Amino acid sequence: MNLIFKKVFLFILIYFLLILRIHAIDTRANSAIILDVNSNTILFEKNADLKQGPASMSKLMLTYMVFERLQNRTLKIDQEFLVSKKAWKFGGSKMFVNIGEMVTVENLLKGIIIQSGNDACIVLAEGLSGSEENMVDEMNEKAVELGLLNSNFQNVTGWPHENHYMSLKDIAYLSKLIINNFPEYYYLFSLNEFTYNDIHQFNRNKLISSDGYDGLKTGRTSQSGYGIAASANRGDRRVVSVVNGLNSEKERINETKKLVNWAFREFINYNLYQAEDPIQFAKVWLGKESFVPLVSNEDLNVTIKKKNIDKFKIKLVYETPILSPVKKGDKLAELHVIEGDDIKIKDIYAGKDIGKVGRFYRSFSIINYLLFGVSSKDK
Repeated sequence: MNLIFKKVFLFILIYFLLILRIHAIDTRANSAIILDVNSNTILFEKNADLKQGPASMSKLMLTYMVFERLQNRTLKIDQEFLVSKKAWKFGGSKMFVNIGEMVTVENLLKGIIIQSGNDACIVLAEGLSGSEENMVDEMNEKAVELGLLNSNFQNVTGWPHENHYMSLKDIAYLSKLIINNFPEYYYLFSLNEFTYNDIHQFNRNKLISSDGYDGLKTGRTSQSGYGIAASANRGDRRVVSVVNGLNSEKERINETKKLVNWAFREFINYNLYQAEDPIQFAKVWLGKESFVPLVSNEDLNVTIKKKNIDKFKIKLVYETPILSPVKKGDKLAELHVIEGDDIKIKDIYAGKDIGKVGRFYRSFSIINYLLFGVSSKDK
C-alpha cells in the first residue's frame, strides 16, 4: 500500500512540476524585460530597473531625437552634415565616413541602425546640436521628459562610462515609443544590409526578417556583455524584449527567442475599447443633457495569461448621478481590469461638455426630486 501511495505521490509531483515548467520562464541574462507593446504590459522582468551600461542600445536615444526632428520638419532626410576629425577617427564600430565629406541624414541613420556606427553618431550630434556635449544635454532632457528616470547619458555612442547608464525598462519603453511614434521611419530597423564608401555591412541584429522580428538594436561591451533590444510582430500583437549581460551573440539571440516565443505562447490580448468610444453613458444630475459618455483617452488593450481567461472580468466604477457641470476630459470613473487576484485600474473620462441647467429649472428639479424621488427628466 505504501508503495502505491509513493508512486501516486511521485506522479502528482512530476505532473505539477511539468505544469510549472510550462508556464514559468527564466533567462541566463543578468537582466531582462518583455513588454507587450499593444497593452503596455510588462510580461516578465528580471533586474529591469537596474542602472547599467547599455552599450550601443543607448543609440536608440539619439535615433529618437533624429526621428522627432524629421517628424516635426526641423530636419530633412536628405540634409547633409560634415564629417569632423573627431567623428572620423572615433573607435569601435564604424560606418566608415571620411573626414571632410558631407553625408545625408538618411545614410547616417542607416549607419547607426544597421552598422552601429559610432562615427555616424558623432556626425549627427555635431550637425544637429553643434557638439556631442550639447546633444548629450538634449538627450538627458528628453529622457526626463519621456519618463526614462533610470537613464543618464555621457555620450551619444554608448561608449563605456561610469555615469552612462540605462535600465532595461527604460530601453523597452523607449523602443515602444520609437515604434508607436515614428512608424514612417521605423522600417529602417528592418533593413538587413547597408553599403557606404564601398564597404558592405550586415545588420548586427541577426534576428531581423525571421519570425516577425523587425528591430531594434544590439549592444556589446566588455563591461556590460552582450545585449539586444528586439521587437517582434506576429498577427495583431507586438512585443519588445530586452536582455543584457550575456556571454555571446548566440546566447543573446537564443535567450531573446525563448522569451519572445514564451510571451506569444502564454498570453493573449483583448482590445476592449478604442479611444473616445463610449464605454457607458452615466446619468448627469441637473445637466442640460441627461447623460454623459464615459470614454478612455487611449485605446484600451489588455494582455492576460491564457490560463486565466476564465478569471478575467472588467468592472466600471463611478458615483451616480454625476453632478453638472461636466467638462470634457474630467476624470469621472475607473475601469477595473481583473485577472484573478490581480487588478489593474484605468482612468475613465467625460467624453463631452455637459452644461448646468438654469436656476429656475434647477429649483424645479430639486423640488420635484424631494417630493417624488425623481427629476423631471426621469419622467
